[in-house]
Amino acid sequence: MAAESDKTYGLPEASSRTTVNAPNISFAPSDPKSYRPSIGLIGCGGITVQHLTAYKSAGYKVVALCDIDERKARAHQRDFYPDATVHSDYHDILSRDDIEVVDVATHPSERSVIFGKALEAGKHILSQKPFVLDLDFGKRIVDEADRRALVIAVNQNGRWAPHWRWISQAIAGGLVGDLSSVHLAVNWNHNWIAGSSFEEVRDLVLYDFAIHWFDIVSCFMGGAVPRSVFASTSHSPSQKVKPDMLAQATIEYPDAQASLFFDANTLFGERDETYVSGTKASIRSSGPDLNSQEIVFATAEGVAKPSLSGAWFPDGFHGTMGELLCAIEEGREPENSARANIRSLELCFAAVESSRRHQAVVPGSVTLLPL
Repeated sequence: MAAESDKTYGLPEASSRTTVNAPNISFAPSDPKSYRPSIGLIGCGGITVQHLTAYKSAGYKVVALCDIDERKARAHQRDFYPDATVHSDYHDILSRDDIEVVDVATHPSERSVIFGKALEAGKHILSQKPFVLDLDFGKRIVDEADRRALVIAVNQNGRWAPHWRWISQAIAGGLVGDLSSVHLAVNWNHNWIAGSSFEEVRDLVLYDFAIHWFDIVSCFMGGAVPRSVFASTSHSPSQKVKPDMLAQATIEYPDAQASLFFDANTLFGERDETYVSGTKASIRSSGPDLNSQEIVFATAEGVAKPSLSGAWFPDGFHGTMGELLCAIEEGREPENSARANIRSLELCFAAVESSRRHQAVVPGSVTLLPL
């Protein structure tokens, strides 16, 4: 038995103070070998600046821009693709035989109709998140796409944020072993929504924002089936907007756990952290925001700090479209497929419902987002 003076009480072992080389992990977005289809963008809201910045940098060919407010489409034409045609009716894009892929970046309520029309027109689809608000409808659309041999991917761009991509590839490559815990915490100031339409979204943090975090948990956990989700929200006394700016969720798996914490009213010292732990290694990524992260990879041999390059914005948007194009070229399902995204939405929908009921909810039991 160790003497009292020999006990470390959680102090680091020698291996945790030994520096080792980081494993060689590819985390940059991928491009298809030769497939460069003509792309049409439907919906030219503010976030599509990131879409087009990424596409132009990657050399993707956007040939048509559409928005009911034609001025928005013309602004994108001027700033990104001067040769692209401009439309105010998305049917004009769907009717073009030269366009094979459509990036549908409208509001969720409008996308459901566009999906069906796009599939009828024989187009592959990249959908803005969230994919759908009705999971039963989403499953039907996925089945219809399969029937027509078309591909639907979802713009869950966080999967290609450099730090998350490095972690997910390390997990997929077996470097972490059997995953036992995933913990994510974000402290940032979301009060910029004051006076905007976002302020009217009751479940803003758990739904509109945290959907990226539910998706990355689903990505990290692979095929593990969650048993339950318990979530809650609170109003911060100093916040300037209507929706609760504090939220949290815990997810129970048969042999693992996950937790998500969100403080959207952090006025000082913003922070974004990710921690995963497994039987072979643990990984911590942290930084002042989602674009500035440092990874620490710890194993029995020692600690490595891999070098990251790039940023979530706009590289994540390169990643989502690039993966869709690679999947089409290779005849496979994309990592960010709509089918896989439904599992992420099941977590998100269950969390929103749990915060309303104040009790645990089984993912998959809530198929209609309770907005």
